[in-house]
Amino acid sequence: MKRLFAAVLCLFVVTSCSTKKGIVTSSEKKDSTPIGYGVNGSDAGQAGDLKTVHFDFDKSNLTLEARKILKANAEWLKKNPSVSVQIEGHCDSRGTIEYNLALGEKRALDVKTYLSNLGIKKKRLSTISYGKERPLITGENEAAWAQNRRANFVIISK
Repeated sequence: MKRLFAAVLCLFVVTSCSTKKGIVTSSEKKDSTPIGYGVNGSDAGQAGDLKTVHFDFDKSNLTLEARKILKANAEWLKKNPSVSVQIEGHCDSRGTIEYNLALGEKRALDVKTYLSNLGIKKKRLSTISYGKERPLITGENEAAWAQNRRANFVIISK
């Protein structure tokens, strides 16, 4: 009887812990469901007027739209000279972990270089790659992949 009670108690604890707010388990994932990363960053609109930029599949070069966004981001950074940001490079779910970490790093570095060329001091810009490990949108379709191929901004000091 004690073993049965212990088993039921363990099952209850495991199932009640699997649905904590902000944590998505594999059984809960649905296509195009926001996961909630970047609560302090540009993905969630919480980084001043800084906007996230997106990339084409398997590319790190900046599109015309990305350059336009980065010019506006540079103007905001110039108006806020005490702000330092972390540029986070992300990829879609296709490819290996290693490949996507390298691609995410290249994306973040390309954004940093572009902002630096627009007059933002490099010491205000740090980079990190999350590869495919922090998708903004779950799903195995082009709409989800396109949203996940990005570089977003998180304010690290004001």
